[in-house]
Amino acid sequence: MPENIFNVRVYGICIYQNNILVTDELRYGHRITKFPGGGLQFGEGAIECLKRECREEFGQEVDVTEHFYTTDFFQPSAFNSKQQVISIYYFITIPEPEQIPGAKKQFDFPEENEGAQIFRWIPLKDLNENNFTFPIERKVSQLLIR
Repeated sequence: MPENIFNVRVYGICIYQNNILVTDELRYGHRITKFPGGGLQFGEGAIECLKRECREEFGQEVDVTEHFYTTDFFQPSAFNSKQQVISIYYFITIPEPEQIPGAKKQFDFPEENEGAQIFRWIPLKDLNENNFTFPIERKVSQLLIR
């Protein structure tokens, strides 16, 4: 495995009825909260990646409407210090947001297994950086609050 590589991530920001969609996940033994999305695969464009991730995560074809933010500071991966994370955030619309199974509380997984994932809608009025695990999502939440 090469050292010092880029890890490009692509995420969707969905606001629906004054709520914002987040995902709680169990990855590498860590509970994390972030926006829906994931890793860019070789040969894939950023928007293509986001659409694929949304199909995989909640089974809907999203409309990517606008670029919001791309990481503008150095951020090593929380899981591999030899990787630099670059995250790209887009606003998305979901055709049937009410069909996404949502939890009422954080980390309310049906089973707490590696890879567990559950979605939640956070009221925009309650949005703050402490809702998120990673520094990039925390910055994005601050930008959204402005």
